[in-house]
Amino acid sequence: MRSKKNNASHFVFLLTPPIKLIIQIPCYNEENTLGVTLSELPRQVPGIACVEWLIVDDGSRDRTSEVAKEWGVDHIVRFSQNRGLAKGFMAGLEASLMAGADIIVNTDADNQYCAADIPKLVEPILAGHAQIVIGARPIQEIEHFSPAKKLLQRLGSWAVRVASRTTVADAPSGFRAISREAALELNVFNEYTYTLETIIQAGRKGMAVVSVPIRTNGYLRPSRLVKSIFSYVQRSLITMLRIFITYKPFSFFMWLGSIPFSLGFLLGIRWLVLYFGGTPRSHVPSLILSAILILIGSQLWVVGLLADLLAVNRKLLEEVQLRLRRADIEAKTRDR
Repeated sequence: MRSKKNNASHFVFLLTPPIKLIIQIPCYNEENTLGVTLSELPRQVPGIACVEWLIVDDGSRDRTSEVAKEWGVDHIVRFSQNRGLAKGFMAGLEASLMAGADIIVNTDADNQYCAADIPKLVEPILAGHAQIVIGARPIQEIEHFSPAKKLLQRLGSWAVRVASRTTVADAPSGFRAISREAALELNVFNEYTYTLETIIQAGRKGMAVVSVPIRTNGYLRPSRLVKSIFSYVQRSLITMLRIFITYKPFSFFMWLGSIPFSLGFLLGIRWLVLYFGGTPRSHVPSLILSAILILIGSQLWVVGLLADLLAVNRKLLEEVQLRLRRADIEAKTRDR
């Protein structure tokens, strides 16, 4: 690989042949749909020298792994018990990197995404224009999406764009291509889903993230991630808030602390005006409330400063982790 700096002031990587692509699929009890999905996956992609398949069997209780073997899947990662989609996704990235992947494409086992669009996903990475490419579904044209879900998809994607400072059109989409360098830097902290967190994390780290329009296939089964609209919205909001606090702690606590501090300050000004205006009442409760609010705001600012110092330590740990990952992969490559 050779690096090239683009106009967004961050680095993307131009891949030089031979390039290895690994298509990974996190699975949980996908015996009935996995064969359909695998039958659509390509073994050849323009600009790619080698295409391999990888399955993450997240503690399935059916024949998911057996179906994968019957279809000639190259790599199977199996958990003894269900650990969740986020853990499965990260395990797939780790295994793909260890297997020598230059580009990793993630897709779902329910054949929701059109596998024929995989060349469109990897093209911006091959061209050196992006490190992560998100497939944008035609949300308004998907018949089994309710109007409420379509609206929430738009609102959620907008919120992720604001939080990540990217232009991702369909943030919850699991159909995405990730370069080797981007995969090395990604981490997922929550146990619910990886989709929103990885975009916000990548945007905050200055990675080049783009969207490309993709097609979807017919409806095979209900979503296991979205069990109810309320639950999905609640968990998504918590995920976005946590990742924003993780990467912008000082800004978050400064804004949060400004609310009680400003209210307390205004109450204090009001008390001073009344006191020097010769009011017959002492207004002691207002003075006490003002002091409490100012104290709360100041404490939140102190928390922000401490969190910012911890964020510096986190960045150093991420650099150490990145170096260790690279060393492990180089050792595996030498062994092969």
